[in-house]
Amino acid sequence: MAEWAEPGAAARPSPPGARGGRHGWAVAGTAVVVAGILAFHRAVPNTPGRVGSLLESFLPWLGVVVALLSAVALVRRSAVALVAVLLPVAAWVHLFGGLLLPGPGGGGRELVVVQHNVGDENRDPAGTARTLIGAGADLVALEELVDPQLAVYEKALASGYPHHVVRGTVGLWSKYPLSGERLVDVKPAGIPEGWSRGVRAVVHSPYGNVAAYVAHLPSVRIGAGGLASERRDESARLLGHAIAAERTGAVILLGDLNGTVEDRGLAPLTSRLNTAERGFAFSFPAAFPVAQIDQVMARSAAVTRVRTLPATGSDHLPVVARVALE
Repeated sequence: MAEWAEPGAAARPSPPGARGGRHGWAVAGTAVVVAGILAFHRAVPNTPGRVGSLLESFLPWLGVVVALLSAVALVRRSAVALVAVLLPVAAWVHLFGGLLLPGPGGGGRELVVVQHNVGDENRDPAGTARTLIGAGADLVALEELVDPQLAVYEKALASGYPHHVVRGTVGLWSKYPLSGERLVDVKPAGIPEGWSRGVRAVVHSPYGNVAAYVAHLPSVRIGAGGLASERRDESARLLGHAIAAERTGAVILLGDLNGTVEDRGLAPLTSRLNTAERGFAFSFPAAFPVAQIDQVMARSAAVTRVRTLPATGSDHLPVVARVALE
């Protein structure tokens, strides 16, 4: 027989943790899935459409999903949801939490470097050069250098950076002498001759010789078929082979790699080089940066911190990094 509450009787309070009901379990289930994606993103298959690389390109942004799940769990006051949300929180902190910590102070055996795709349609190369000079870097790496803008950069940077090398559309400017300048062939199959986007030089810094590589890997496209990154991935393999063969102990790679360090397509580089220990530096697109595709990596050195500079006339933001040599 059904039980009826007496008129005017107060409703019985829900037991602790019962609020949220089905919604709490839905949040908990979603949290477990997000945690699994963060912890095991390498297990996501890359076919069809290189979906694994596409996921990894925006992996840090799953932190927004985690924050939303946490907020819903709190509003619903669901104990099971709150406990489950701890899983993606822990996974995200494990992957990216260290980047939020304060970095070590400058000084010692350290180089400051700037990486910037200046944009081949940049209408203010002189203003761009002033922004880069203002960073006080020891090395400046530029991509998409085309005439007549190249002459503007060479003139503007000459006094502060008397040593420079340009090959194709990439270049390196240095406060310190350079030697061993040469083209680095990162051209994938099927691209016409004359495509030149890699250069290498030895920087004779006060802390010893450093092989500096500047590269601009092919662009990727996102379409109905997924992520088109085949040429970028092939170019990354060519660059990885060149760095593996480098006989100078310390190496710094600066470039528009058209990929994040989480993207498995850059594994030929990230498996051989150290990536940034501190700082988020989302660099593209400049109007609303959602991904860091402009990278500074190193071997026998630590990239202690990265950050972006103010916008220039390019569709990329400049990235400045501190590199501590061993």
